[in-house]
Amino acid sequence: MFVRKKRNRTGTISVVVVDKRHGFKEIKNFGVVPTEEEADVLCMRAREWIHTYAGQQVIDFGRNTIQDQEVKETQRAFANIDSVFMNAPQLILNPIYDSIGFDRIPDDVLRHLVIARICQPMSKLATVDYLRSHFNEDTSLDQIYYYMDKLYNTQQETVQQISVEHTRRILGGSIGIVFYDCTTVYFESFIRDKLCEPGFSKDGKSKENQIVIGLLVSAGGCPLAYSVFCGSQYEGFTMIPVVDDFVKRFHLEDVVVVADSGLMTKKNVQLLQTGKYKYILGARIRNEAKETREWILSQEKEENTYPEYEKTHTIPAPTPDDPKATKEIKERLIITYSKDRAKNDADNRKRGVDRLRLSFGSGTIKKESINRRGYNKFLEITNDVGITINEEKIKEDEKWDGWKGYITNTDIAAKEVVSQYHGLWVVEKAFRITKGNLEARPVFHFTSRRIEAHICICFIAYKVHKELERIMKLMKFPMSIDKALEIAKTVPTVTMKLPYNQQKMTQTLFLTDEQRAIKPLFDLKRYFG
Repeated sequence: MFVRKKRNRTGTISVVVVDKRHGFKEIKNFGVVPTEEEADVLCMRAREWIHTYAGQQVIDFGRNTIQDQEVKETQRAFANIDSVFMNAPQLILNPIYDSIGFDRIPDDVLRHLVIARICQPMSKLATVDYLRSHFNEDTSLDQIYYYMDKLYNTQQETVQQISVEHTRRILGGSIGIVFYDCTTVYFESFIRDKLCEPGFSKDGKSKENQIVIGLLVSAGGCPLAYSVFCGSQYEGFTMIPVVDDFVKRFHLEDVVVVADSGLMTKKNVQLLQTGKYKYILGARIRNEAKETREWILSQEKEENTYPEYEKTHTIPAPTPDDPKATKEIKERLIITYSKDRAKNDADNRKRGVDRLRLSFGSGTIKKESINRRGYNKFLEITNDVGITINEEKIKEDEKWDGWKGYITNTDIAAKEVVSQYHGLWVVEKAFRITKGNLEARPVFHFTSRRIEAHICICFIAYKVHKELERIMKLMKFPMSIDKALEIAKTVPTVTMKLPYNQQKMTQTLFLTDEQRAIKPLFDLKRYFG
C-alpha cells in the first residue's frame, strides 16, 4: 500500500491510499483539496492510517528521494512555527517568585514588573514593550500605573509579611540577627514635595531631590523590611522607627540588632536600651571617655585578640511613681587591631594631608571653603582666614591607626560579636545590587505613592534575586547569577501549530553548550525553602 497524490483536471488534488498487489486498487480516499499544502496534510493523515490499520510501510508515489521528503517536512515544520519568545529568564524566576509566597498577591501585573526589573530594568513605558516582545505579556502602561497606586495603598504590608515568613522558614524558624543600614536614592527632578527633598547623598547627588531608605536584612542577606523617609532626614534618626515597627509587627523575640557606628547617636543607643533590645554596634572609640581611651591605647597591638572593657552607665527610666528614675546599663566594649587596617588608615591620612598642603599652601582660605569634615580637622584656622596644618593633631591621629571598636549588651563571645558586626556587608551588598543590577535609581516617578510603589517593586525584585542566589549556592552551581540570567536571555521558546490536532506545542530550546549548562535552573522545586 502507498499514498498517491493525483492532480485532477479541475486543478484540485486528490489523495488516496492505493494497493497494487492485485492491480492498482484505491483502498481509501482522503479527500480533494485545492492546494499543495492542504494535500500534504492529507498525505500525512493517509500515511498514519496505513501505519495504524494496515501495518505496512508507506511508499509515497511521486516523491523523488528521501532527501526531498526530508526537506519538505522541514519546510512544513518551519511554516507551522507560530511564535518565538526569549522568555527563559521568566521560566526560571516565576517558580521562585511563587515559592517565596508572592503569588498570594492576586495580580499578575506585580509579577511582570518584578521579573522585568530583574531581567531588564528600565522605565515603565519601556517595560511595557519588553513584556510584550520577550514574554508575550500584554500589559498596558495604564494598567501598570493603576496597579502602582493600588500597591502603595494596600499591599506593601503583605509584601513585607511574606518576605519575613519566607526568611524565617529558610533560617529554620528564627530570625535571630538583623542588620540595619540606610541609603539614599535620587530623582531626575528638582520638584520638591513632602517626601522628595535634597539632603546628604550617598550617590554624590547632593543637589538633586532624594529619599532615604532604611533596610533590615537577616543573616545571609535576606531582605526583611524597609521604610522610606524624606530626603532631608538625618540617617541617624531612621533606625529606631524601623526596628520598633519591625519587631512589633512580626512579634519577634530575642532579636539582636547590628548597626554601623555612623548611626549610633547617643539618643539611638538610649532608645535601644530603653526598648530592651540586644545590640551589636560599631563604637566611636575616639569619642569615648578619657579613661576608656587611655585603656584602648594601652593595649598591645596584636591581631586576632579581643580585649574587653566593661562600661556601666545610667539611662532615664521614668515610672508612673518616679518620673526621674534611672536604671543601670552594662555594656562591653570590644576592640581589635589589624595591621592592614593600620596601613590603610595611614595611607588615607597621608593622601588627605597631601591634598590639604596642596590646597592651602598659601596659608589662607576663603570662608566658603571652610569645611570641618574629613581631613580638614587637621587645619588650624587663625585670624578668620589664616590657616596652618596642625602637626600635633596628625601625630595624635596616628595613635588610633588599626584600632576598631564594637559595643554590645549581649553575652555573645567577643570573637563572634566581631564576626556578626562584619556581617553588615550583606546590607551594603543589598543596596549595591538594588541600585546597580536592578537600577532602582534614578527614580522617574514624581508622586509619593508611585515613588513608594517603585521602591516596593525593587524590594521584591531583590528578594527574588537573593533567593535564586541562595538556591544556586545550595546547588553548587558553577556560575554567577548575573551570568546565568544573561545566558537565559538567549534561550528561545518556540510555539508550533499542530494542523491535525488543532493544538499548539511549546518547547524551550537549549541549542548551545552555554544554554545547556543552565538547564538545571529550570527545575528548582527540590531546593525551595
